[in-house]
Amino acid sequence: MTDQIRRASRSVAANIAEAWRKRRYVGSFVSKLNDAEGEAAEVQTWSILAFRCGYWDATISEEIDLRCEEILKQLVSMIDEAERWCRLPTRKR
Repeated sequence: MTDQIRRASRSVAANIAEAWRKRRYVGSFVSKLNDAEGEAAEVQTWSILAFRCGYWDATISEEIDLRCEEILKQLVSMIDEAERWCRLPTRKR
């Protein structure tokens, strides 16, 4: 379980970084943000399971849940406004 939480949480950041590099194309940007959203939801799910199995106390589980919710809200906002985030500065000639 620990390995899954670590892997998924690192994957959130990696997918956001990849999305940022692909922001030239709205579809690619959104696709990578969707991947990040899925990984954040996975972290949240593992957190709930860790609490239910007695590995984490309620305080830790609630903190992880709140952080995941904040990240998920930000990702959904970026996905919903993808065109805004994908505007690249024009090059001066």
